[in-house]
Amino acid sequence: MCPTRPVIQVDDAVVSYREDIALEGVSLSVQRGEFVGVIGPNGAGKTTLLTVVNGLARLVQGRVTTLGLLPYGGDGHRVRKRVGYVAQVEKIDPRHPMTVRETVMVGAYGRLGWFCRPSKADGRLVDEILEQVGVAHLATRPVGHLSGGEYQRAAIARVLVQQPDIFLFDEPTASIDPTAQYELLCLVQEIHEHNAATILYVTHDLSTLPDTCSRVIHMKNGRITGDGSPAQMLQEPILSALYGRLASQPRFGVRPAAGE
Repeated sequence: MCPTRPVIQVDDAVVSYREDIALEGVSLSVQRGEFVGVIGPNGAGKTTLLTVVNGLARLVQGRVTTLGLLPYGGDGHRVRKRVGYVAQVEKIDPRHPMTVRETVMVGAYGRLGWFCRPSKADGRLVDEILEQVGVAHLATRPVGHLSGGEYQRAAIARVLVQQPDIFLFDEPTASIDPTAQYELLCLVQEIHEHNAATILYVTHDLSTLPDTCSRVIHMKNGRITGDGSPAQMLQEPILSALYGRLASQPRFGVRPAAGE
């Protein structure tokens, strides 16, 4: 039997921003349905790795295939239609005129293309997903009036409407309160479990890594320095010193106490 082709394949990728090397000889394979956590300090190259998968980084060297397509060989637009990206909480001008529902509808354009009008079925899908992620009651609110946790739920709803094959999460719980973190991470787990989704999830804080993550990659100085199961990675001396203390502490699966 032939082995399954990876949905993400990065071979010897090098990315630089002027004189700074962001990625240095990074190679990575991700199979369909895997939930891969990417941890490491700020500046380790975690976000750059996500942009390589999307075809949005300046690749100096190496080869990348995403969903069997070449994001650096003319397939970039086709790749980005099938890859959903959720970034950190963005600061939105309160005067921004778009409502939550309009913002989430952008996901349909991401799937259909900007010159295609969403159908009534797309509208029903938006309403269903707004309900699913718990922000249906905010549908007519200007997106700039949302809290950090509400905004991230809307961002996830937008990606769900896009119906991607791969989800990229880039520090989605940064700068939101513990209760909102708990709810958001439960939502990410549901996406993985119910959609059998392929997920790359970036965080610098192991305590905010969803429990359904089956594989952890550690990055430092633009390189992958470790790759294994969460339990295996915590046995690594360097990682144990950094993250081992978290293994005995309650993870996000324990709802924060009132007032936290």
